[in-house]
Amino acid sequence: MVQTILFLSILIIVVGLILAAPRLTQWRRQRLRDRAFPKPWRSILDHNVPLYPRLPESLQRQLCGYIQVFLAEKSFTGCGGLSITDEIKVTIAAQACLLLLGQKEQFYPKLNTIFVYPTAFFVNTTESISGLFVEEKKVARRGESWDQGIVVVSWGDIQYDITHPHDGNNVILHEFAHQLDQEDGLTDGVPILDHRVDRATWAQVLTQSYQTLQREIEHGKNTTIDAYGATNPAEFFAVATETFFEKPAAMERTDPHLYAVLQRYYRLDPARWG
Repeated sequence: MVQTILFLSILIIVVGLILAAPRLTQWRRQRLRDRAFPKPWRSILDHNVPLYPRLPESLQRQLCGYIQVFLAEKSFTGCGGLSITDEIKVTIAAQACLLLLGQKEQFYPKLNTIFVYPTAFFVNTTESISGLFVEEKKVARRGESWDQGIVVVSWGDIQYDITHPHDGNNVILHEFAHQLDQEDGLTDGVPILDHRVDRATWAQVLTQSYQTLQREIEHGKNTTIDAYGATNPAEFFAVATETFFEKPAAMERTDPHLYAVLQRYYRLDPARWG
C-alpha cells in the first residue's frame, strides 16, 4: 500500500513537471528577451548585419531579444583552429533569428550546435558514374545543415556575405532555411506550414518557380535567384530564402507569386523595409 502511494506521488510529480515544462521554457525565454541588450553586441549588429538598420524599430527590438534566447540555448564550436568570439556568435545568431521574426517562437528546436570553420571546409563525397563506378572526392563547402542538430558554416564566407548584402548569397540564411525545412524530418523544400500557406499552394508556386529557374538557366538567361537553386527543391527553398531577404524588390518584380508565398510563410515583408 505504501509503495503504491509512493509510486502515485512520484507519477503525479513527473506528470506535473512534464506539463509545466513548456510554460517554464516560455517564462525563461521571456526573461532572456527582456534583458538589456549589451552595447558591444549592438555594435556588431550595426557592422555585421546589413539588414538590421533597415528593420522597423519593433523588429529590431524583437531581434535583439531572440538573439539572447538563441545564444543561451545553442552552443558554438570553433574548428580548424578558429576561436569563437562574441562577434562570431552574435553575427550568426542575428541572421539565423531573422528567419524567425514572424514565426512561432520555436528557435530551431532540433538544432544543438553550430560548428564554425575559419574558411571554406572540405567534405568527402561519393558520386556514381554511369551506375557502375563510385568516385570519391573532396568538395569545398561554405556551409552545411545536418538533420542531427548541427549547422556548419565558414566564417570567411560569412564575412564575404557581410560586404555583399545584395547579391542574394548568404550562407547563414541558406543553412538555417534548411533547418526550417528539416524540422518535419524531411529535406524536401517544404517546411512546416500553417494555415497562412496551404500545402497545395506552396507546392504549386514553388514547383513552378523551380522549373522556371531550371529553364532559364538552360537557356543561359540571367536569373534573380542564384543558379544553385535549380539543384533540387530543397536547395531551391534555401536559395529562394536568401533572395527573399537580400533581393526582395527584384524577387517581387520578377516572381510576385513566389514572393507572396514566402511573405506569408515568414510573415515578413522585406521589400518594404528601409
